[in-house]
Amino acid sequence: MILSSPGAVALDVFGLSVYWYGIIMAFAILIGAFIADWAYKKNGGDDLLIDLIPWLVVIGFAGARLYYCILNFSYYLAHPLEILNVRQGGLSIHGMFLACIIFLTVYCKKKKVDIFNILAPLCLGVSFAQSIGRWGNFFNSEAFGKPFDGFLKLYITPALRPEIYRHNEFFHPTFLYESVLDLLIFVILFLLIRKNNSSPRFVTFLYFMLYGIVRIIVESFRIDSVVYIFGQPVALVVSALLVIIGGIGILLDLKIKFR
Repeated sequence: MILSSPGAVALDVFGLSVYWYGIIMAFAILIGAFIADWAYKKNGGDDLLIDLIPWLVVIGFAGARLYYCILNFSYYLAHPLEILNVRQGGLSIHGMFLACIIFLTVYCKKKKVDIFNILAPLCLGVSFAQSIGRWGNFFNSEAFGKPFDGFLKLYITPALRPEIYRHNEFFHPTFLYESVLDLLIFVILFLLIRKNNSSPRFVTFLYFMLYGIVRIIVESFRIDSVVYIFGQPVALVVSALLVIIGGIGILLDLKIKFR
């Protein structure tokens, strides 16, 4: 089976191109917000989370873009105006995590709210949104993996292939791998929240650990890493940290639960 992007542009409106990436991201955020609000209210919450979501979208978007630009500092230093050009991609989920967690830490401390009561439903919504959002990479023909000519493969047009792989037509559809795995994370978290037998702290740290594992798996196929730490792609290192933080958090939560 061959997957092939029909193109990044969905339609033109009065000479302005509307990209599939933006449409998909908007849809993913909308559905993710609805799911997070449902999960928050299921446990007795009010309208606090839905009121916070517009702020989190703006802050998360800014953090995701800033993080991506920092990781590709040399390019954006030479092309500063491109920092504002996000219609064709260039967002990092790790940057979104960092920006939103910093904001929520300050907000929850000020309002005397348990941050995990906010994070747990957000993790549920985000996992589903990520599953949808990865399809934006498909339409942009980005974030694909190593050359691959197996049963399920992704065709990349010559203009978008890395120079070193210019003679390869087909690649691992890593966007699809992560989309499916993110959906699996969503199902696991949904079942835990629906049964209401796991603490918000446990759900949050489980998401950190599972998503970290997913990214480690996917990063082993990808070829677009340009920044390395200790000889490893920075996304791989950050994902490993998420697994460690999530694992420690789960152990501490279980220790409290069975004390």
